[in-house]
Amino acid sequence: MSLVAAPPPSASPRASAPSIANVSSEQLPIPQHKLHGWRHFLGLYAGEHVAATEFVIGATFVALGAKTIDILLGLLIGNLLAIASWTLITAPIAVKTRLSLYTYLHKIAGDSMTKLYNWANVIIFTVISAAMITVSSTAVRFLFGIPAQLSWYPTSAAFVGVVLVVGIIVVLVAMYGFNAVSEFSGLCGPWLFVMFAAGALVMMPGLTEGVLGYTLLQGWDDFIAIGDQSIWTGVNVFGEPGIGLLEVIGFAWAANTITHFGLIDMALFRYAKKSAYGLCTASGMLFGHYIAWIAAGIMGAGTAVFLKTSIATLDPGDVAFHALGLSGFVIVIVAGWTTANANLYRAGLAAQAIFHKHSRRKTTLAVGIVTVLVACFPFVFTKMLPMLTYAGLLVVPVGAIVFAEHVIFPRIGLTRYWVSYRKLTHSAPAVTSWIAGLVFGFGLNALDLISFYYLFIPTWIFTIALYTVLAKKSGADQKYPVEQEEARIRDESIAAQQAAQSAAEPDPVSDKSTLTKTLRFVSRASLLATIGLAAWTMFGSPDLQAYEFNRETFYRWAFVCTLLYFGASYWALRRLKALNQKSS
Repeated sequence: MSLVAAPPPSASPRASAPSIANVSSEQLPIPQHKLHGWRHFLGLYAGEHVAATEFVIGATFVALGAKTIDILLGLLIGNLLAIASWTLITAPIAVKTRLSLYTYLHKIAGDSMTKLYNWANVIIFTVISAAMITVSSTAVRFLFGIPAQLSWYPTSAAFVGVVLVVGIIVVLVAMYGFNAVSEFSGLCGPWLFVMFAAGALVMMPGLTEGVLGYTLLQGWDDFIAIGDQSIWTGVNVFGEPGIGLLEVIGFAWAANTITHFGLIDMALFRYAKKSAYGLCTASGMLFGHYIAWIAAGIMGAGTAVFLKTSIATLDPGDVAFHALGLSGFVIVIVAGWTTANANLYRAGLAAQAIFHKHSRRKTTLAVGIVTVLVACFPFVFTKMLPMLTYAGLLVVPVGAIVFAEHVIFPRIGLTRYWVSYRKLTHSAPAVTSWIAGLVFGFGLNALDLISFYYLFIPTWIFTIALYTVLAKKSGADQKYPVEQEEARIRDESIAAQQAAQSAAEPDPVSDKSTLTKTLRFVSRASLLATIGLAAWTMFGSPDLQAYEFNRETFYRWAFVCTLLYFGASYWALRRLKALNQKSS
């Protein structure tokens, strides 16, 4: 069924050459001179996927009763599948179009679908931001002796006060200072990775003593024995058999369905020179999710042994402090803060696209108020596993629609961008397919026919099939030679104007001054010193007395190294920015 009559063919295409001067850069393909190399994406994913949530997720696997071998093998397989999803699905579409998902979606689905999708993003990023504010607040509440919040609702007025203070700071920064925080968060990746690894090393001797009766691991068999007896025991907090290998694989794969199957990360990979840079997500998946989740489980179990309690009674503030000392407060606050700011900024952008008559600052403030109120309820971080999975399920049908349009249509003789060629502002096939995909996915969950970790796969396939059928009936099976030629001429004109702009831009300047080199040396040396101290705590503690001395030494000097790292790294960054601003 056709939505509207097709426009009559014309004798020849209208060779228009639109100016891009007054067009938002977000609506245009990324020009060649703004593309990045593979090192950029390695750093980007390392920074984004080693965050405060890893404390929550790593401890959750322990509470869910996974087995040691299932964790070691399942997380590896699941994260490799996630890397493959970015590389084979997200990156190729992004590199081919150079567009964000939002712009591409508007092009193929019209205003109505885009508005609905923006609402979904407001909800998703608001909840994620709230969870990060709550996680950061657990570190602050530890400083003031406020009890851990283990219910879905707050049980302490003081904790609510802490959340409000932390949340207000996050909202203000997202409104006015996001660029500075974005730059600062880019520095956090190497430090976060080092601290997660260090925390696991520091906790192992105490955990080994509590389980095996001695502090030094004798080999791999000792590690497996400790894991089976004290960390990933195969029994959940209720004393029942826990999740198995397939569930661990499923979550590791599904944890980022928002960004790979859901195609949110088209916004990042549109800057990639090659689609093969999707493999760079390995820095986030293997170092972040794999190692950090395992390290967080070790830290959580070690803290539970140290405090003689259950891991279910601990929050990230407890775990980080006992594993890392004062640096633990820094890791929870900084990682939660930077992640919350990025997601709140995204939520504000999505809200501004809906309420376009208001500025981004006003929409970010409105969304931020709701976010802070939600953050007062601890369920937003205690239920991170299912929330991430269900959030992915919410947007996966949209990714399926884009995948069908871009990848499937040309292969079966349908016309890509047919909605835009017909000048439609509403695509019934897209809206119908998204709604049907949600009903299908959540219906499967209600019927309990498949593990909810894998719901995104049949939902994705179902939506692709349905959208393809509906689009074919609505005009995708027709040819639009005039409109396609107009689009080609327009794209060539845009590329030519962007090339002219790039020629006028100065090349970036590298800072090779002695002071900057010294600052970079100090930052790297501080990371090496931190991991060295942690390694000595683990391998240089022949008895409990030596371990306690080495652990206290680590706590003290790791905090000094943390201050040196951030001070030197941020100073070097500011010097480089000032140099580039001066040259321009």
